[in-house]
Amino acid sequence: MPLDTLNRRILAALQSNGRLSNTELAEQINLSASACHRRVRNLERSGVIERYVAVVNQRAIGKPSNVFVEISLESQREDALEAFEKAARDCPDILECYLMAGDADYLLRVAIADAEDYERFHRQHLSKFPAVARIRSSFALREVSRKTAIAL
Repeated sequence: MPLDTLNRRILAALQSNGRLSNTELAEQINLSASACHRRVRNLERSGVIERYVAVVNQRAIGKPSNVFVEISLESQREDALEAFEKAARDCPDILECYLMAGDADYLLRVAIADAEDYERFHRQHLSKFPAVARIRSSFALREVSRKTAIAL
């Protein structure tokens, strides 16, 4: 789908505040409400707008820390990759999982309360994931920058 200036302005506004009403959004980008609604619907249907979410403050819910976990698998066979990826997708503690090029096969981001919480996650989940050969964890000391909006 072509992203003209108006579509980019719509996306920028919604990335900043996904709760804008259609009327508020239309006023903000200087477009009629019906034209704005049509454009948003087209952005949703085409997959440019994937979904709407609330960004939860980790500290406020008692999980202020992030751990980045590098996973190396015993094998890169398709069945091993698929089994690991299914386990990662099904694990509620894993916020992000990426297939990587380089030393590790996967990189995970996990939000945790503290070291004890990470131990629980490791014992209940990571140690049971299929085909894992090596786990290397790095605890983030503090968040420097986190963005949810993609530059348009």
